[in-house]
Amino acid sequence: MTEKLYLDDLRVGRRLRSKSVTVSAQDIIRFARDSDPQYFHLDEEAAKDSMFGGLVASGWQTGALSIKLLIESADPPLAGPVIGVEAEIAWKLPVRAGDSLRVEAEVTRIVCPRRYADRGFVSMNVATYNQRDDVVLTQNVKILAFRDPGRIDAGSNQETPIPGSFPVD
Repeated sequence: MTEKLYLDDLRVGRRLRSKSVTVSAQDIIRFARDSDPQYFHLDEEAAKDSMFGGLVASGWQTGALSIKLLIESADPPLAGPVIGVEAEIAWKLPVRAGDSLRVEAEVTRIVCPRRYADRGFVSMNVATYNQRDDVVLTQNVKILAFRDPGRIDAGSNQETPIPGSFPVD
């Protein structure tokens, strides 16, 4: 069984790294057809005359791939669903067909509301890199993360404190 990270396992400064995925022209066009139908995402010939000089992935596709990499291939992965609460996103460079993307994230803050013994909020700085180690996307995110059910004190309605976290009401 693969180890999974619960809120209890996270500490400020902990880094998560993903595997990589290569983006194909077909991936770019398929996503654009469904979600961002701009000519520089849809048509390789027409994209040559754009400010990008060729076919590029939608920034939203890059963001979605980044989250998918973080969820599916971080080693070890986060337990439970990754539910976004806030995000600040910056697209740094276009992603092109043939680019391989990987993600690195660093935990920057953990907040544990006293009213929820089973969950807390984790803030992370996330960077997506291409195969040349250029940053193509940055995200500052806050996610809802869940505690390990086996580590919550079931005998009371109180949580066991998570070292380094900030309890709030």
